Amino acid sequence: MSDAFTFGAFLISYGTTRFSANFWPDPNRVFNAFPGFGHQNLPLAFVSLMTFILIISSVTMVLAVHEGHNMNRRGVEKYMLWTILGGLAFLGCQAWEWTHLITGEHAVLINGQISELSTTVTHNPWGPLTSVMHDGHPVGTPGPVAFGGFFFGITGFHGFHVASGVAINLIMYIKTRLGHFDQRGHYEMIEKAGLYWHFVDLVWVFVFLCFYLI
Repeated sequence: MSDAFTFGAFLISYGTTRFSANFWPDPNRVFNAFPGFGHQNLPLAFVSLMTFILIISSVTMVLAVHEGHNMNRRGVEKYMLWTILGGLAFLGCQAWEWTHLITGEHAVLINGQISELSTTVTHNPWGPLTSVMHDGHPVGTPGPVAFGGFFFGITGFHGFHVASGVAINLIMYIKTRLGHFDQRGHYEMIEKAGLYWHFVDLVWVFVFLCFYLI
């Protein structure tokens, strides 16, 4: 419950800051890269893949809980493993996205001079475009600094919870392999781990909506 309030406070703070600003970066412009596709413009394609991975991992968790109700240890092991792999894949995707934003430099017009800026908590190259051209593309101006702080802060906080969920699921997987739940006569802990994992997935839906779609 406390995590839900924390995420809610972060997202409310983000929304208040965003809609009080005169300009905010266009997500179709910021999040348009995809690994292996160079500089092709693919708006929101990669984050859509991330979302799909997390949703599928939630489905496999449901299946693991179902197998637990049936006291099917092999089924629980299989679907817990797929859930763990889904969580790791999501974290790998998030690591790539962060690396791409932090290391990718973009031409920005500052005091009449063209400079190269990356996306960090102190710099935002995604401001309004100007009529100045550089390498065949219009040059932008610095955008609101708060963008980087909110993006890395909220997605990082969510990523921490995903990593925690993966660790919990891994422990549950090991305990299942060792037959601990068969000895207890129930798989209630798998269901509890599943509730946490579904919470993490649900929070991502709101993060996805706030940062990538609106």
